[in-house]
Amino acid sequence: MSKNERKTESIVRKHFENFSNEIILEEQSSDNPKIKKLLATASKNGLGVGFPEFIIQYKNNPDFLIVIECKADISKHESINRDKYKDFSVDGVLLYSSYLSKDFDVLSIAVSGEINTNKKVSHFLQVKGDKKATEIFSDKLLSADDYLNGYIKSPEKFRQDYEKLLTFSKDLNDKLHGQKIVESDRGLLISCILIALENKAFSISYKDYSEPKQLAEYLVTTVKNEFQNGNIGDEKLSILTSRFAFIKTDTSLSKKVNVLRDIISDINENIKDFIKTHEYFDVLGQLYIEFLRYANSDKGLGIVLTPPHITEFMSEVAEVNKDSTVYDNCTGTGGFLVSAMNLMIKGAKGDQEKIKNIKKNQLIGVEYQAHIFALACSNMFIHQDGKSNILNGSCFEESILEEVKKFKPTVGLLNPPYKSDKKNDIDEYEFILNNLDCLEQGGKCVAIIPMQSALAQTGKVYEYKKKVLEQHTLEAVFSMPDELFFNSKVNVVSCIMVFTAKRPHPKNKKVYFGYYKNDGFVKRKTKGRVDLYHKFEKEIKENWITTYMNKEEKAGFSVTKVVSADDEWCAEAYMETDYSNLSKDDFVKSIKDFVYFKELYL
Repeated sequence: MSKNERKTESIVRKHFENFSNEIILEEQSSDNPKIKKLLATASKNGLGVGFPEFIIQYKNNPDFLIVIECKADISKHESINRDKYKDFSVDGVLLYSSYLSKDFDVLSIAVSGEINTNKKVSHFLQVKGDKKATEIFSDKLLSADDYLNGYIKSPEKFRQDYEKLLTFSKDLNDKLHGQKIVESDRGLLISCILIALENKAFSISYKDYSEPKQLAEYLVTTVKNEFQNGNIGDEKLSILTSRFAFIKTDTSLSKKVNVLRDIISDINENIKDFIKTHEYFDVLGQLYIEFLRYANSDKGLGIVLTPPHITEFMSEVAEVNKDSTVYDNCTGTGGFLVSAMNLMIKGAKGDQEKIKNIKKNQLIGVEYQAHIFALACSNMFIHQDGKSNILNGSCFEESILEEVKKFKPTVGLLNPPYKSDKKNDIDEYEFILNNLDCLEQGGKCVAIIPMQSALAQTGKVYEYKKKVLEQHTLEAVFSMPDELFFNSKVNVVSCIMVFTAKRPHPKNKKVYFGYYKNDGFVKRKTKGRVDLYHKFEKEIKENWITTYMNKEEKAGFSVTKVVSADDEWCAEAYMETDYSNLSKDDFVKSIKDFVYFKELYL
C-alpha cells in the first residue's frame, strides 16, 4: 500500500494552526526575503531551491525559525549517516537548517508517519553560527510556547548569549576606561543601573533627561527607593547609598552630556535581557571579572572572583538542594550564593512558596569591604532575593556569628582572601574553620584555597591542618587547573577541599584525592580563559562529580588515601601514573625538555 505524505503534513498543519496568534506558518517557501535567499541553493538534490514542508516564524522573535520536513513512511525517518537528504525526514530538515542557521537560530523538526498515534518526531537546535545541530526536546510535537521557552533556556542559546555578553563586557569596560571611571567603581555603576532599570518608571523615562546631573540624581534616588522598598534595613541602606554616591559627583557621569544616558541604554539593550533569560547566572560577577582583567592589581580592588563554572561545580559537590541553607563567609559579589540558589530553585520544581523561602531564609553571606558588600547586595537584589541576609562586617565578629547561626546553615561555600606575605594576614584555614563553626553538625563545607595550604607539613599552617582534623572530617581534595584564576590575573595554584562539619576526622578514613587539572578551558586573547569547545559543560564536570561521589580510583586521575595533618593533601603525592595514555611524542618531548633544561642550568 502506497504511503501518502500529505497525511503527515496534515497532522503537522493542524497542530501548529492552534498557535496562529503567536506564529506565522508558511508552506514550501517564505515571503521573508532573507529566508528565501538562504533557501535559494538548499535543494535536497544538490541543485536549486530548497522547499521545506513548513517554515514557522515567531511574530515577536524574528531571529528564531522552525523548519519542518515530513515523510509518510516511518522507516524513512533517519538514515545512518544523515546524508540522504531527499529520502529521509531528519536528513532533509538538517540540510535546511545548515543553510538557514547562517542568519537565524533554527529549530528543525522531522516528522514521519501517517497516523497521529503512530508517528516519529525528532527535534534539533542549531543556533546562528554553529556548524552542527543538537538534539533537543522529546519525541512529541509541542506547543509554540514550549518550543520558544525551550529554545531560550537551552545550553546552545546560553552559549550564544554568553559570547555576546563577553564581547559587550569588554566594549563596556573600554568605554568606562575612556571616561576615566576607576575600576573599583565600574561594578557599582553597572549594578546601580541594573537595579534602576527594574523600576518601570525609570526604564521608560531615563532617556528624557538631557541634563546629566539630573539623570545621575534620578538614578541614585531610584536605586535608594528600590532598596528601601525591599526592607533592607536602615544601616545597610546607609552603606549602599554612600557607595553609590560617586555617580552624582563623577565628572564624566554627572557633567558630560549623554555619557551616563548612553551607558544606561547600552546596559538596557545588552545585559537586562540576558538576566531575564538566564535568571540565575552571575552576570554582575562575570562583568566584574572582566573589569579586574584590566585593573593594575586584583588585591588592590580587594577581591579575587571564583570562575562561574567552579562555583557551580562546588555547589554540586556540596550537594546543595532545595532544603539546604547555604552560607558564604567571604561573599565577594555573591557568585557562590547565586550558583547555589540556581540549584535550590531547580530542586523546588516550581513550588513558589518554597522558592520564596529559599530567597528569604536559605542564603546567607558576610562581606567585610563596603564597596564589595554593595556589589553583593546589588547582585542578590538583581536576582530578587536574599539581599537582607548579606551582612556587612567581619565573619569573625561575635554578633555576626550569632546572627548567622540563627539560620542553621547546612552548606558552606567559600573562596577566602588569599593571604599575602604579611605576618598579620588571616590564614585561609581560619576562614574555613569559621565557616565550619557556623554549620550544623554533618553539614558540608567546600572551599577553594591555595595549594600550598594543602602541602604544609610544618609551621603555622600545619597547626591549622591539625586543628581542622581534630574538629571536622576531610572528605576530599581536588587539585585544580594551574591557571584557573587567569581571568583575574592571580598567580596562584589552587585546590578545592571538602569537609563534613563537627565530626572529628576518623583515624583510618580514606580521603578522596582528584587530579582535576584539565577543565577543558583554553585561553583566548580577547576573552581570557573560556570553555571554547564546551568540554567542561558536556563531559568533564559530570566525570569530576561522578568519580568523586563514587570515590573511584583511576590511574592518573584519582586515588583514595588515609592521611593525617602530617601528610600532603593532594592527588599528586599518591596517585599512580596512567601509562596507557603516554605516547612516543610524550617521551620525545620529555627528552627535549630535559636537554633544554640541562643546557640552560647544568
